[in-house]
Amino acid sequence: MATTVNGKDGKGPPSAATNLIAGGGAGMMEALACHPLDTIKVRMQLSRRARQPGAPKRGFIKTGAEIIKRETPLGLYKGLGAVLTGIVPKMAIRFTSFETYKQMLASDTGIVSGQATFLAGLSAGVTEAVAVVTPMEVIKIRLQAQHHSMADPLDIPKYRNAAHACYTVVKEEGVGALYRGVSLTALRQGSNQAVNFTAYTYFKKWLQEYQGGYEEGGKNLPSWQTTIIGLVSGAMGPLSNAPIDTIKTRLQKMPAEEGVSALQRITKIAGEMFKQEGFHAFYKGITPRIMRVAPGQAVTFTVYEFLKEKLEKSGPVMITGKYEE
Repeated sequence: MATTVNGKDGKGPPSAATNLIAGGGAGMMEALACHPLDTIKVRMQLSRRARQPGAPKRGFIKTGAEIIKRETPLGLYKGLGAVLTGIVPKMAIRFTSFETYKQMLASDTGIVSGQATFLAGLSAGVTEAVAVVTPMEVIKIRLQAQHHSMADPLDIPKYRNAAHACYTVVKEEGVGALYRGVSLTALRQGSNQAVNFTAYTYFKKWLQEYQGGYEEGGKNLPSWQTTIIGLVSGAMGPLSNAPIDTIKTRLQKMPAEEGVSALQRITKIAGEMFKQEGFHAFYKGITPRIMRVAPGQAVTFTVYEFLKEKLEKSGPVMITGKYEE
Protein backbone atom coordinates (compact mmCIF):
# COMPACT_ATOMS: atom_id res chain seq x y z
CA MET A 1 0.00 0.00 0.00
CA ALA A 2 1.33 3.45 -0.92
CA THR A 3 0.37 7.03 -0.19
CA THR A 4 0.50 9.97 -2.57
CA VAL A 5 2.03 13.43 -2.61
CA ASN A 6 -1.17 15.24 -3.62
CA GLY A 7 -4.28 14.20 -1.74
CA LYS A 8 -7.75 14.81 -3.19
CA ASP A 9 -8.35 17.61 -0.71
CA GLY A 10 -5.15 19.38 -1.73
CA LYS A 11 -3.87 19.66 1.82
CA GLY A 12 -0.14 19.80 2.48
CA PRO A 13 1.79 18.35 5.40
CA PRO A 14 1.50 20.01 8.82
CA SER A 15 3.93 22.87 9.39
CA ALA A 16 6.65 22.89 12.04
CA ALA A 17 4.43 25.19 14.12
CA THR A 18 1.54 22.73 13.97
CA ASN A 19 3.83 19.83 14.86
CA LEU A 20 5.30 21.84 17.73
CA ILE A 21 1.90 22.51 19.30
CA ALA A 22 0.06 19.31 18.39
CA GLY A 23 3.05 17.03 18.89
CA GLY A 24 4.10 18.74 22.11
CA GLY A 25 0.60 18.57 23.56
CA ALA A 26 0.29 14.91 22.60
CA GLY A 27 3.67 14.13 24.13
CA MET A 28 2.87 15.83 27.43
CA MET A 29 -0.40 13.91 27.76
CA GLU A 30 1.42 10.66 26.97
CA ALA A 31 4.18 11.34 29.53
CA LEU A 32 1.77 12.24 32.34
CA ALA A 33 -0.37 9.16 31.70
CA CYS A 34 2.37 6.57 31.21
CA HIS A 35 5.48 7.64 33.16
CA PRO A 36 4.91 5.33 36.17
CA LEU A 37 5.12 2.30 33.87
CA ASP A 38 8.38 3.62 32.45
CA THR A 39 9.86 3.89 35.95
CA ILE A 40 8.83 0.30 36.71
CA LYS A 41 10.36 -0.82 33.40
CA VAL A 42 13.68 0.89 34.18
CA ARG A 43 13.85 -0.64 37.68
CA MET A 44 13.20 -4.10 36.25
CA GLN A 45 15.87 -3.63 33.59
CA LEU A 46 18.42 -2.48 36.19
CA SER A 47 17.69 -5.41 38.51
CA ARG A 48 20.62 -7.82 38.43
CA ARG A 49 19.03 -10.60 40.43
CA ALA A 50 18.91 -13.89 38.58
CA ARG A 51 15.77 -15.88 39.23
CA GLN A 52 16.43 -19.21 40.95
CA PRO A 53 14.83 -22.34 39.43
CA GLY A 54 11.27 -22.61 40.69
CA ALA A 55 11.28 -19.15 42.25
CA PRO A 56 8.35 -16.87 41.32
CA LYS A 57 8.93 -14.06 38.84
CA ARG A 58 9.34 -10.56 40.19
CA GLY A 59 6.78 -9.00 37.87
CA PHE A 60 5.88 -5.42 37.14
CA ILE A 61 3.04 -5.35 39.68
CA LYS A 62 5.33 -6.42 42.52
CA THR A 63 8.04 -4.03 41.35
CA GLY A 64 5.55 -1.14 41.28
CA ALA A 65 4.16 -2.08 44.69
CA GLU A 66 7.65 -2.11 46.20
CA ILE A 67 8.42 1.33 44.78
CA ILE A 68 5.20 2.71 46.27
CA LYS A 69 5.85 1.03 49.63
CA ARG A 70 9.47 2.15 50.01
CA GLU A 71 9.45 5.45 48.13
CA THR A 72 5.76 6.58 48.15
CA PRO A 73 3.64 6.85 44.99
CA LEU A 74 5.69 9.89 43.98
CA GLY A 75 8.58 7.48 43.40
CA LEU A 76 6.81 6.31 40.25
CA TYR A 77 7.25 9.80 38.80
CA LYS A 78 11.00 10.09 39.27
CA GLY A 79 12.57 11.55 36.14
CA LEU A 80 9.29 13.06 34.93
CA GLY A 81 10.84 16.54 34.89
CA ALA A 82 13.49 15.42 32.43
CA VAL A 83 10.83 13.87 30.20
CA LEU A 84 8.58 16.94 30.22
CA THR A 85 11.54 19.20 29.44
CA GLY A 86 12.36 17.28 26.28
CA ILE A 87 8.92 16.07 25.21
CA VAL A 88 7.87 19.13 23.18
CA PRO A 89 11.00 19.33 21.01
CA LYS A 90 11.07 15.53 20.78
CA MET A 91 7.55 15.28 19.36
CA ALA A 92 7.97 18.31 17.12
CA ILE A 93 11.16 16.80 15.69
CA ARG A 94 9.53 13.37 15.31
CA PHE A 95 6.52 14.47 13.29
CA THR A 96 8.24 17.26 11.33
CA SER A 97 11.22 15.12 10.33
CA PHE A 98 8.94 12.19 9.44
CA GLU A 99 6.93 14.36 7.04
CA THR A 100 10.14 15.87 5.63
CA TYR A 101 11.76 12.49 5.02
CA LYS A 102 8.58 11.15 3.40
CA GLN A 103 8.53 14.09 1.01
CA MET A 104 12.22 13.52 0.18
CA LEU A 105 11.60 9.81 -0.46
CA ALA A 106 8.49 10.30 -2.59
CA SER A 107 8.80 9.25 -6.22
CA ASP A 108 8.68 11.71 -9.13
CA THR A 109 4.99 10.92 -9.55
CA GLY A 110 4.29 11.68 -5.89
CA ILE A 111 3.96 8.09 -4.65
CA VAL A 112 5.27 7.22 -1.17
CA SER A 113 5.80 3.46 -1.00
CA GLY A 114 5.66 1.33 2.11
CA GLN A 115 9.45 1.05 2.05
CA ALA A 116 9.75 4.84 1.89
CA THR A 117 7.41 5.21 4.86
CA PHE A 118 9.51 2.69 6.80
CA LEU A 119 12.75 4.54 5.97
CA ALA A 120 11.17 7.89 6.87
CA GLY A 121 10.12 6.52 10.26
CA LEU A 122 13.57 5.02 10.79
CA SER A 123 15.24 8.34 9.95
CA ALA A 124 12.83 10.31 12.13
CA GLY A 125 13.58 8.02 15.09
CA VAL A 126 17.33 8.41 14.64
CA THR A 127 16.96 12.20 14.33
CA GLU A 128 14.99 12.55 17.56
CA ALA A 129 17.37 10.17 19.36
CA VAL A 130 20.42 12.26 18.53
CA ALA A 131 18.78 15.66 18.97
CA VAL A 132 16.78 15.15 22.17
CA VAL A 133 16.09 11.63 23.40
CA THR A 134 19.57 10.45 24.44
CA PRO A 135 20.42 13.31 26.87
CA MET A 136 16.85 13.23 28.20
CA GLU A 137 17.00 9.48 28.85
CA VAL A 138 20.41 9.62 30.55
CA ILE A 139 19.05 12.15 33.06
CA LYS A 140 15.72 10.32 33.41
CA ILE A 141 17.38 6.97 34.10
CA ARG A 142 19.78 8.45 36.65
CA LEU A 143 16.78 9.86 38.53
CA GLN A 144 14.69 6.70 38.18
CA ALA A 145 17.55 4.51 39.43
CA GLN A 146 17.64 6.30 42.82
CA HIS A 147 15.88 4.35 45.56
CA HIS A 148 15.34 7.24 47.98
CA SER A 149 11.95 8.07 49.50
CA MET A 150 10.57 11.34 48.20
CA ALA A 151 8.52 11.72 51.42
CA ASP A 152 11.57 11.73 53.72
CA PRO A 153 13.35 15.12 53.74
CA LEU A 154 16.40 13.53 55.41
CA ASP A 155 16.80 10.98 52.63
CA ILE A 156 18.83 13.19 50.29
CA PRO A 157 19.56 11.64 46.87
CA LYS A 158 22.59 12.34 44.75
CA TYR A 159 20.41 13.91 42.03
CA ARG A 160 17.70 16.22 43.41
CA ASN A 161 15.90 16.99 40.14
CA ALA A 162 16.43 16.99 36.39
CA ALA A 163 18.40 20.25 36.31
CA HIS A 164 20.63 19.19 39.21
CA ALA A 165 21.16 15.75 37.65
CA CYS A 166 22.20 17.33 34.35
CA TYR A 167 24.60 19.70 36.11
CA THR A 168 26.10 16.91 38.24
CA VAL A 169 26.55 14.48 35.34
CA VAL A 170 28.25 17.12 33.18
CA LYS A 171 30.45 18.29 36.08
CA GLU A 172 31.57 14.81 37.13
CA GLU A 173 31.61 12.96 33.80
CA GLY A 174 31.72 15.61 31.08
CA VAL A 175 29.21 16.63 28.40
CA GLY A 176 29.86 13.37 26.55
CA ALA A 177 28.11 11.48 29.36
CA LEU A 178 24.80 12.94 28.21
CA TYR A 179 25.26 11.04 24.96
CA ARG A 180 26.17 7.71 26.50
CA GLY A 181 24.33 4.99 24.61
CA VAL A 182 23.46 7.27 21.68
CA SER A 183 24.02 4.46 19.15
CA LEU A 184 21.68 2.10 21.00
CA THR A 185 19.15 4.87 21.58
CA ALA A 186 19.21 5.76 17.88
CA LEU A 187 18.79 2.08 16.98
CA ARG A 188 15.90 1.70 19.40
CA GLN A 189 14.13 4.93 18.41
CA GLY A 190 14.75 4.31 14.72
CA SER A 191 13.31 0.80 14.78
CA ASN A 192 10.45 1.96 17.02
CA GLN A 193 9.35 4.76 14.73
CA ALA A 194 9.95 2.76 11.53
CA VAL A 195 7.59 0.02 12.73
CA ASN A 196 5.23 2.45 14.44
CA PHE A 197 4.70 4.91 11.59
CA THR A 198 4.55 2.18 8.94
CA ALA A 199 1.94 0.17 10.82
CA TYR A 200 -0.07 3.28 11.73
CA THR A 201 -0.03 4.55 8.13
CA TYR A 202 -1.17 1.18 6.77
CA PHE A 203 -3.94 0.77 9.36
CA LYS A 204 -5.14 4.35 8.87
CA LYS A 205 -5.19 4.06 5.07
CA TRP A 206 -6.97 0.71 5.22
CA LEU A 207 -9.69 2.05 7.56
CA GLN A 208 -10.19 5.14 5.42
CA GLU A 209 -10.59 3.06 2.25
CA TYR A 210 -12.77 0.45 3.95
CA GLN A 211 -15.18 2.97 5.43
CA GLY A 212 -15.09 5.47 2.58
CA GLY A 213 -15.80 9.20 2.67
CA TYR A 214 -12.41 10.24 4.11
CA GLU A 215 -10.34 11.05 1.04
CA GLU A 216 -12.47 13.83 -0.41
CA GLY A 217 -13.14 15.72 2.81
CA GLY A 218 -9.77 15.19 4.38
CA LYS A 219 -11.54 14.16 7.60
CA ASN A 220 -9.81 12.40 10.47
CA LEU A 221 -10.84 8.95 11.60
CA PRO A 222 -12.98 8.86 14.76
CA SER A 223 -10.82 9.22 17.88
CA TRP A 224 -11.62 5.71 19.07
CA GLN A 225 -10.30 4.24 15.81
CA THR A 226 -7.13 6.36 15.99
CA THR A 227 -6.64 5.14 19.56
CA ILE A 228 -6.96 1.48 18.58
CA ILE A 229 -4.57 1.61 15.62
CA GLY A 230 -2.13 3.68 17.67
CA LEU A 231 -2.29 1.06 20.43
CA VAL A 232 -1.62 -1.83 18.05
CA SER A 233 1.16 -0.11 16.10
CA GLY A 234 2.73 1.13 19.34
CA ALA A 235 3.06 -2.42 20.71
CA MET A 236 5.05 -3.62 17.71
CA GLY A 237 8.19 -1.56 18.38
CA PRO A 238 8.97 -2.83 21.91
CA LEU A 239 8.53 -6.44 20.80
CA SER A 240 11.09 -5.92 18.04
CA ASN A 241 13.86 -4.26 20.07
CA ALA A 242 13.54 -5.18 23.77
CA PRO A 243 17.18 -6.41 24.15
CA ILE A 244 18.48 -3.14 22.71
CA ASP A 245 16.46 -1.12 25.23
CA THR A 246 17.58 -3.21 28.21
CA ILE A 247 21.29 -2.94 27.34
CA LYS A 248 20.86 0.80 26.68
CA THR A 249 19.29 1.35 30.10
CA ARG A 250 22.15 -0.38 31.90
CA LEU A 251 24.76 1.45 29.83
CA GLN A 252 23.26 4.88 30.55
CA LYS A 253 23.02 4.18 34.27
CA MET A 254 26.77 3.45 34.54
CA PRO A 255 29.56 6.07 34.64
CA ALA A 256 32.14 5.82 31.89
CA GLU A 257 35.22 3.63 32.32
CA GLU A 258 38.46 5.25 31.22
CA GLY A 259 40.05 3.51 28.26
CA VAL A 260 36.95 1.41 27.54
CA SER A 261 35.05 2.13 24.32
CA ALA A 262 31.27 2.20 24.02
CA LEU A 263 31.31 -1.02 21.98
CA GLN A 264 33.41 -2.75 24.63
CA ARG A 265 30.99 -1.63 27.37
CA ILE A 266 27.99 -2.81 25.36
CA THR A 267 29.63 -6.19 24.72
CA LYS A 268 30.57 -6.51 28.39
CA ILE A 269 27.06 -5.67 29.60
CA ALA A 270 25.45 -8.11 27.17
CA GLY A 271 27.93 -10.87 28.06
CA GLU A 272 27.46 -10.45 31.81
CA MET A 273 23.68 -10.34 31.47
CA PHE A 274 23.60 -13.61 29.54
CA LYS A 275 26.14 -15.33 31.80
CA GLN A 276 24.77 -14.22 35.17
CA GLU A 277 21.04 -13.81 34.52
CA GLY A 278 20.21 -15.84 31.44
CA PHE A 279 18.59 -14.98 28.12
CA HIS A 280 15.37 -13.79 29.77
CA ALA A 281 17.31 -10.85 31.26
CA PHE A 282 17.30 -9.15 27.85
CA TYR A 283 13.50 -8.98 28.07
CA LYS A 284 13.27 -7.62 31.60
CA GLY A 285 10.64 -4.92 31.79
CA ILE A 286 9.01 -5.92 28.50
CA THR A 287 5.52 -6.07 30.06
CA PRO A 288 5.53 -2.55 31.55
CA ARG A 289 7.31 -1.28 28.44
CA ILE A 290 4.54 -2.54 26.16
CA MET A 291 1.95 -1.32 28.65
CA ARG A 292 3.66 2.07 28.60
CA VAL A 293 4.60 2.44 24.91
CA ALA A 294 1.42 1.02 23.33
CA PRO A 295 -1.05 3.22 25.26
CA GLY A 296 1.46 6.05 24.96
CA GLN A 297 1.38 5.83 21.17
CA ALA A 298 -2.41 5.56 21.27
CA VAL A 299 -2.58 8.79 23.32
CA THR A 300 0.06 10.47 21.13
CA PHE A 301 -1.62 9.76 17.79
CA THR A 302 -5.13 10.49 19.10
CA VAL A 303 -4.21 13.83 20.69
CA TYR A 304 -1.93 14.77 17.77
CA GLU A 305 -4.61 14.13 15.15
CA PHE A 306 -7.19 15.99 17.25
CA LEU A 307 -5.02 19.06 17.89
CA LYS A 308 -3.73 19.13 14.31
CA GLU A 309 -7.29 19.18 12.97
CA LYS A 310 -8.29 21.98 15.37
CA LEU A 311 -5.21 24.05 14.49
CA GLU A 312 -5.78 23.68 10.75
CA LYS A 313 -9.42 24.76 11.10
CA SER A 314 -8.71 27.79 13.27
CA GLY A 315 -7.12 30.70 11.46
CA PRO A 316 -4.58 30.58 8.64
CA VAL A 317 -3.71 27.17 7.26
CA MET A 318 -0.21 26.32 8.48
CA ILE A 319 1.24 24.09 5.79
CA THR A 320 4.53 23.69 4.02
CA GLY A 321 5.05 22.30 0.54
CA LYS A 322 2.54 20.17 -1.37
CA TYR A 323 2.97 16.83 0.33
CA GLU A 324 -0.11 14.92 1.45
CA GLU A 325 -0.16 11.60 3.26
